[in-house]
Amino acid sequence: MKVIALNGSPRKKWNTATLLEKALKGAASRGAKTELIHLYDLNFKGCISCFACKTRGGKSYGRCAVKDDLKPVFRKIEKADAIILGSPIYFGNVSGEMRSFMERLLFPHLTYTDPPQSLFPGKIRTGFIYTMNTTEEQMRERGYAQLFKHHEMVLRMIFGASEYLCSFDTYQFDDYAKVVSSRFDPEKKAQRRREIFPKDCEKAFAVGARFAESVE
Repeated sequence: MKVIALNGSPRKKWNTATLLEKALKGAASRGAKTELIHLYDLNFKGCISCFACKTRGGKSYGRCAVKDDLKPVFRKIEKADAIILGSPIYFGNVSGEMRSFMERLLFPHLTYTDPPQSLFPGKIRTGFIYTMNTTEEQMRERGYAQLFKHHEMVLRMIFGASEYLCSFDTYQFDDYAKVVSSRFDPEKKAQRRREIFPKDCEKAFAVGARFAESVE
């Protein structure tokens, strides 16, 4: 059993990465082998619209033909039992690196048939962890939930099952005094980091454990 997490944050030891690590620990506690991949360590771009993955009779039909650092990652995903994506929310969307990765991950497996079908070889569990510097109320007011539901729908369509977890009002800096950020209350941010973020970590751990158990 193998569970892979993909970190779409440029930070390797902050909110998103921490939650992904907790999810992998949850999976490992149920016997899964785990791996965390940092997308910002890789050299790749988004979809180049070559349509090799859609070319009738082509050798890359159903798979991305671009040869870069994502090629071995996609091979690992095809052999995995579950994947968990993670990204901070930047300007109402996932990070640019995660967006480019999703284009390359999802588009080759989605057919241009009516209705669309999946070419992914098998069914696996998928999850998404979102971190954001907004409250849950602000998230709903700004329409983020529609984005999350859309990702969930596409991931379910292609891979078979999907769910997501949100971590709100996250602690962004080690020292708020060093950053021009007067709109935030450093004490309230620190308190939430102490009291709420550990609960988010527990939820992430439970996601990983549940994924591993479902595979068993």
